Amino acid sequence: MTKSPSSHACNDTPASTASASVTMPCSSPALRRCVGLFVLTVLACWQSSAYAADSLFYAPPPPSDDAVPFSGAIELGYTALSGNTNTETLLGKGRITWYDQAWTHTTRAEVKNVSDSENTTAEQYLLSQRERYSLGDSPNYLFGLARYEKERFSGYDNQFTAITGYGRQIFDTDLQALSLEAGPGYRYDDYENGGNRHMLLGYLAADYALSLSDTASFIQQFSVEGADDNVTLRSYSAISVAINASLALRVSHDIKSNSNPPHEADANTDRTTAASVVYNF
Repeated sequence: MTKSPSSHACNDTPASTASASVTMPCSSPALRRCVGLFVLTVLACWQSSAYAADSLFYAPPPPSDDAVPFSGAIELGYTALSGNTNTETLLGKGRITWYDQAWTHTTRAEVKNVSDSENTTAEQYLLSQRERYSLGDSPNYLFGLARYEKERFSGYDNQFTAITGYGRQIFDTDLQALSLEAGPGYRYDDYENGGNRHMLLGYLAADYALSLSDTASFIQQFSVEGADDNVTLRSYSAISVAINASLALRVSHDIKSNSNPPHEADANTDRTTAASVVYNF
């Protein structure tokens, strides 16, 4: 997995410029820290492997007639480069979904860590809770979201976001599915320099899924969170190929862009490209 930009801090040589062999030095202190963080993430949450279960922005779908009441997924990606530059990257995600009649509850956690010669160049944590209430047999639903994020080198110490709104399943077939949702929200920004800010925002999101074959699928998600002087764009693209009923391989590209970040931020846009293994249960 690569992180761009990767020159957030401590080393002038970005990971993307390293020409080196791939290794997995299990004794690395950075790796041990990241594995420990991921274990906590896994214990915190999991989620199902259906179309929208991988969504970053979209309230999960209602249960089908044969859906189990509880399901989950764990995703783990790790790369290591050694040679001119020693770089390690770890991505850990966990999700859990459970159903209660018209309600669908989803908890999600995520850890990203990039180190260069044992100096951390990127470190992100995310914890969120999503609720969906289906409006009868119609494709309409109400949703709510609470999300906590902490990212080093972003200019923020942490951010808390709460959103509520209305969503609609535009279509959902065996081949493809599309959902849209919108609503008002609130965000609290706690800055690295000690200041903080409360703001109202508007939220728009789309989630598209396409079945490529019996074992492969593509998902594309996009969201906009707009405040009076700040717009946050998020995009997530992924192709997954199932190995068996429980395991899948995934290649994904995640973009987060802030139109007006704090002055301490190293960049307006973060990009993460990952190859990972997903375990569904």
